[in-house]
Amino acid sequence: MMDEREEDDEEEAWLQLRPVEPLPSQCCGSGCCPCVFDLYHRDLARWEAARASRDRSLLRGKESQSCPSKLNPETFLAFCISTMDKLTKDTYRVRFALPGNSQLGLWPGQHLILRGIVDGLEIQRAYTPISPVNAEGYFEVLIKCYQTGLMSRYVESWRAGDTAFWRGPFGGFFYKPNQLLGTPALILQYGELLMLAAGTGLAPMVPILHSITDNADDETFVTLVGCFKTFEGIYLKTFLQEQAHFWNIRTFFVLSQETSLEQLPWSYREKTRFGRLAQDLIEELVGSCRRKPFALVCGSTEFTKDMARCLLRAGLAEDSYFLF
Repeated sequence: MMDEREEDDEEEAWLQLRPVEPLPSQCCGSGCCPCVFDLYHRDLARWEAARASRDRSLLRGKESQSCPSKLNPETFLAFCISTMDKLTKDTYRVRFALPGNSQLGLWPGQHLILRGIVDGLEIQRAYTPISPVNAEGYFEVLIKCYQTGLMSRYVESWRAGDTAFWRGPFGGFFYKPNQLLGTPALILQYGELLMLAAGTGLAPMVPILHSITDNADDETFVTLVGCFKTFEGIYLKTFLQEQAHFWNIRTFFVLSQETSLEQLPWSYREKTRFGRLAQDLIEELVGSCRRKPFALVCGSTEFTKDMARCLLRAGLAEDSYFLF
């Protein structure tokens, strides 16, 4: 039997083991599952059960019994930064090393959660790798930094050789190719993908494009619309130009702060509009699709809501688009 002092010490020891509730800044806000709050409630239930039975072995989850070596939605893993390329004044393409010739193991368009610590505050944000899903030995992400962003301060402190922590994968869109199974049989998953991307919302579209154009048997048509402020602000120009050379890929651009076609290279003049992506252009794009379109939308919250509304007015059903 424990005396009263021993019971107090035991109770204090259990309280020190109690999981700490996450701060709002630790939630990336992308709707991933499990969220940091899901993990907290799971660990809290485990702690309460262990405390009730006075059995600390119950605190050990299956994932803690061995050192994780593969990407996991619940556990952050360390990855070394290989290179940081500054694409624009505020956007970086960052490459992370993978062991040997291993692959990250994502479906095209899935995202990861990055953890950072700034001024003692833990923050988490979602980013989508832009590297091909079959890339060996590395993965790349596109990250835009903001003057007042905490994660931006963390990212801008990175140097080659530093370590960053990621968990995942997350995301509910799973791309499947349109495969020819011998003439004339065609398994049609999506008649045509209509990709509407604003800024770094281009990121989830990139690995999907890679997947389509790297597969000679994929019969999927794609119409990509990239929305940016200026021509100089267009990300991954070389990649997008290369993609537009494929028979089944079309690219268009909408620039909100440009006014003169003469200021653009010749190759961009016929496929660039000025202003904002609005209802009239959405209807034109939907009408010009070569097959029944399935739309993919990624950008700011305002952009995503606007595009969903425009797509519905253009005749698409709610199950005919996906919002990243």
